Amino acid sequence: MEKDHYAMWAELFEIHARAHKVVDHIIPQPGKEKPASTNASFEMWTILDSTVLQWIYSTISFDLLTTIMEKGSTAMAAWKHLADIFEDNQNSRAVALKQDFSSTLMEDFPNVSAYCQGLRQLSDQLKNVGAPVSSHRLVFQLVSGLSELYRGVATLIRQSNPLPSFFQARSMFTLEESGLAKMHNTNSHTALHTAAPMDSDDSSQQRSNHRQNKCSDPAATIKIAPKGMDSVVVHAPMAPLDPR
Repeated sequence: MEKDHYAMWAELFEIHARAHKVVDHIIPQPGKEKPASTNASFEMWTILDSTVLQWIYSTISFDLLTTIMEKGSTAMAAWKHLADIFEDNQNSRAVALKQDFSSTLMEDFPNVSAYCQGLRQLSDQLKNVGAPVSSHRLVFQLVSGLSELYRGVATLIRQSNPLPSFFQARSMFTLEESGLAKMHNTNSHTALHTAAPMDSDDSSQQRSNHRQNKCSDPAATIKIAPKGMDSVVVHAPMAPLDPR
């Protein structure tokens, strides 16, 4: 698991834990602390905690597993070890992520969807290190990193009041991308059909020129075949040379 994926994994894991009402085994909850070993509920708590710990171990890489695994550990201890690994040096990471966010351009991605996803991931990572990006700033960065093909839609978004949300702007750009792709395909198809008749005309012209050259050849032969007689071949006379 990479640092870029940890935040997503942690969010999904927490949702899963809440759905099964065991989130207190990874995040402290008032009134739901670990019971004493003499308490009647201790055995059930141990069973639930072992289940959550098993979920953690089964959803991380082998390298991380060997790093955080300890005999007699609890789910909360394992959860904290992972947080310490991926959430260290937050200030340094925030500076690096801000630079990446500000320099993200669409030309570095294959399409609009990938570009929007890249910006959104950087925004989420900045939030996780305590440097959240506002919705307006995310939209402005999305617009400023676009290529010239999307200049018209970008201007429309800048002039909108109120400013569209990130997902609304994403939808506008994906629709524009689809329209540009259809236009490109239509132009290519038209150019292909326009070029075909030209090739046919060129071939006809070449055949016509060939016939004219053949007829004007001074060395051409003429076959004379009167009725009832064999044909006689007569060579056309050469043009007289100019003695001058």
